[in-house]
Amino acid sequence: MVLRQLWELEIVSSSLIFLLKKFCNSFYINFYLMILTLKKQPLLQLVNDHLIEYPTPSNLSLFWNYGFLAGMCLAVQLITGIFLAMHYTPHIDLAFLSVEHIMRDVNNGWFLRYLHANGASMFFIVVYIHIGRGLYYGSYIEPRGFVWTLGVVILLLMMATAFLGYVLVGVKWVFEPQQLLLIFLQRFQLWVIRL
Repeated sequence: MVLRQLWELEIVSSSLIFLLKKFCNSFYINFYLMILTLKKQPLLQLVNDHLIEYPTPSNLSLFWNYGFLAGMCLAVQLITGIFLAMHYTPHIDLAFLSVEHIMRDVNNGWFLRYLHANGASMFFIVVYIHIGRGLYYGSYIEPRGFVWTLGVVILLLMMATAFLGYVLVGVKWVFEPQQLLLIFLQRFQLWVIRL
């Protein structure tokens, strides 16, 4: 009876009905009907359409995952950065001591700091692979040129943010790269003014 209704509604194919008759009892058929009715609920249908039965092109490869991985690295950086900022002191004399406090006195502070530091390196590796995939597949060509430009702006902002995070530790060996960057920016400013 139930299989006849399914067949009339064209929900299942004839081969699936044959398999259900041959190998399944009525429990499995009722379970299948329950799943079909759940898939018609608006919220579950949205989840099903975007996560389970999402239409994707056939030429997808491993390289298409790196945009998502970059977003996950960003989430890890934000979460660990917020927790580290709770114990950090932004003063030139106390910055290094606050980092030492995080490493030694805060519960699992060493783990958060190393996760944040290594997560930044992983973030850049993933982003560079993501950029390489975009170059290989020609993502900079119109009509996606504006999206590519936004990605380059995000990359520059990411580099500036990483440099600021690098300088925050407040140790002596950080000031040399800082001086080099300031010299570069002064020369670049003079070059822009001459144009």
